[in-house]
Amino acid sequence: MWESMGSLEAGPWIYAMVALSVLLDVFLPVLPSGVLVITAATAAAAGSGASAGQVPTHVLPDILALTLCAATASVLGDLVAYRLARRGGARLDRAIARSRRLSRAQERLGEALSRGGGALVVLARFAPAGRSLVSLGAGATHRSVRDFLPWSALAGLTWAIYSVALGYLGAQWLGGTWLATAVSVAALFGAGAGAGYLMRRRPA
Repeated sequence: MWESMGSLEAGPWIYAMVALSVLLDVFLPVLPSGVLVITAATAAAAGSGASAGQVPTHVLPDILALTLCAATASVLGDLVAYRLARRGGARLDRAIARSRRLSRAQERLGEALSRGGGALVVLARFAPAGRSLVSLGAGATHRSVRDFLPWSALAGLTWAIYSVALGYLGAQWLGGTWLATAVSVAALFGAGAGAGYLMRRRPA
């Protein structure tokens, strides 16, 4: 498998798959976009000889392109969700008001962005469905795009770097095997669980 997927340059379709998956999972959080990014990075590393402990320079442009592709798609997806929620009108406001969890998250997000501290946006990028909650919440509360966009960009880039690094380093340490992918995915889910826990905690 890894040999057939090893060169991202030989299969540019993988960039389209990654971009589409990352773009859409703000609306469908069940999409395994993180798993796909990790798998692509693992395949690139395995096909380049990185799994043998080497760090070939020719694979670095592929890894960088994969990272930028995932980060850009993440920000675009956030902006689409933000714009849709901003124009959602009274229906979306009523839906949020009916949910205590959504109302509380919306309030906390508004406070965080108002203080100029958008660390919550970065944290939510790793939490299950956190990206959806934050992007839709920012739009529904009519937060300024100037407040939201820089943090969305930082969140998308951080998440993309972390996911690609997991796949690449997993292949280096464990070889281009399913075990490397499984360990990397487990680390991604672990970060998501930790982010979700931190988001649920009351601020001091």
